[in-house]
Amino acid sequence: MKTIDVNGATVKDAIKKALNKLGATRSHVEVKVLAEGNKGLFGMNGSRRAKVRVTLKEHAG
Repeated sequence: MKTIDVNGATVKDAIKKALNKLGATRSHVEVKVLAEGNKGLFGMNGSRRAKVRVTLKEHAG
């Protein structure tokens, strides 16, 4: 199984980037959210990006 960790502005953005890198659709991967991310105080201080770990599922067969 291939696994990658990807950062994004949001969890949705990080998943989209991971799917592009893997060349897969959402139904072909398992997603684990490592960090939700946030904008920080007033959208400036302490902002954190979202981080996900995406694993390509093995094909049954």
